[in-house]
Amino acid sequence: MAGAAFCATDVQSIIRQSVAANQADWKAAPKYSWTEEDRTDQGDRTYDVTMIDGSPWRRLIQVDGVALSPEDRRREQQKVEAVTRKRNGESPAARQERIAKYQKEREGDHLLMDQLAKAFDFALTGSQTIGSRDTYVLRATPRQGYNPPNKEARVLTGMEGQLWIDKQTDQWVKVTAQVIHPVSIIGFFARVEPGTEFELEKAPVTQGIWLPKHFAMKSTSRILSIFGHHTQEDETYSDYRPIS
Repeated sequence: MAGAAFCATDVQSIIRQSVAANQADWKAAPKYSWTEEDRTDQGDRTYDVTMIDGSPWRRLIQVDGVALSPEDRRREQQKVEAVTRKRNGESPAARQERIAKYQKEREGDHLLMDQLAKAFDFALTGSQTIGSRDTYVLRATPRQGYNPPNKEARVLTGMEGQLWIDKQTDQWVKVTAQVIHPVSIIGFFARVEPGTEFELEKAPVTQGIWLPKHFAMKSTSRILSIFGHHTQEDETYSDYRPIS
């Protein structure tokens, strides 16, 4: 169906179904282990990430694409064994506190994605094939009257973006967003500047579940309206394995 044939109701249906699919993926994510490559100005680090009694542990496996030496591998494995013993011996209160902290971090990371449907108005601009997936392409612009639930979500009021949604599964194949005008996040003390942008790509890992395969973020902010601050993240995820 051509983009011109879609009405606002059709677009809202696409967004609503895609948000539901994304929510199901987020709930399923802790049931998997994965490999994660983090790229920074200081070099690349690759980790095997697995859940140990309710929260993840990152075991270093490569540095700048080179596998660890046998001695370093033993050292990393000893860390895994020590953490496992410690968590197995936790009191119920300590275990609950650790898992609650992990869940709070997850919810914070998920918040901006969850708020996309509420913070933006969407317009269907066409279709595009990405890899083997046939997608709807939607443009996102700030929605008048959007009330952010916290200071982190306030950045969405100054952003615009684009979504590529798989026509067959309603999954997000790709999401990009960028700040188009400064947004104060803590009153006078800090604001996010144009130049801040992020990109998320997802891919299927099993029937009905898609998980991230790449996330990149470049953040530009100003503290006290004077001091500039720049951060950058680039992470690739692969080899998802269900946790037995």
